[in-house]
Amino acid sequence: MNLAPASASARGVESCCTLLTETYTRLSALSPTLGLHIVPAPSGIGQDWAALGELARHPQILDVLLEAETARHTGRYGTAQRPDVVASRVLHRLLWSTCLLLSGPWYLQRRVPRLRPQDVRISRRDEACQVVPGGFACLPDDPAASLPGAVVLPDQGALDQELRTAASDQARLLIAALGPRLRRGPRALWGMAEDDLVAGIWHLGRATGDEEKAVAAAGELLPAPVPPFPAGAGFRRLHGGDGTSYPTRTRTGCCLFYAISPGEACATCPRTGDADRLARIGAG
Repeated sequence: MNLAPASASARGVESCCTLLTETYTRLSALSPTLGLHIVPAPSGIGQDWAALGELARHPQILDVLLEAETARHTGRYGTAQRPDVVASRVLHRLLWSTCLLLSGPWYLQRRVPRLRPQDVRISRRDEACQVVPGGFACLPDDPAASLPGAVVLPDQGALDQELRTAASDQARLLIAALGPRLRRGPRALWGMAEDDLVAGIWHLGRATGDEEKAVAAAGELLPAPVPPFPAGAGFRRLHGGDGTSYPTRTRTGCCLFYAISPGEACATCPRTGDADRLARIGAG
């Protein structure tokens, strides 16, 4: 039986999917803790995965996620954690992962994926996530700009705005679902979203051996408060005893890890002083 050739649109979207899959494969190698599963096409989600848009609509799914997180924390640290601490840790993890699905291609390829809520899925059992690649926004000089499925934006500023909008749209779903489980207001919750968007870009800079490039890129993306993000990237410099300077920032939100392990607050936690930060850099 002869099959009719695929339409130009179908071929183009498939090409965009292929390019984005390649980027996500690289992202997965750079960020193995992401636990990323790349799936080629939308399909039944089943019992093991929950689409991002489902979390706020179905509280029972969120209950399963929180119960699994509670069990993991008890196993790792030997004590049960307060419900709001567990919820904060889940929100932090999901914000970091979902932001990286957008900021990774933006940083590595100057492309912003156009992901629908059903294209991002969270594991109900462990800390993994799924993504369904599709089209993306890009710049006019991108080799993929002529492909159907690619949305061409006029300049870098427009691409940055695309990323901010996409990240805030995803974060809004997570904040709507998990925000009521935390003891914090909107500014603190959006501060967490901003922190994880910036942290993912910074992480990729270190992973690719060009931290300063990533710091500059994050600073250009969020040079100041850009609603709903409340503070901007806010990088500053630390100076070691030998005159070497290092980038650092102080988180706007808080993931509450200090409540789990008081001696191991995050390096960017407001509770961590500059002397401790420099000591950690030296030890690393």
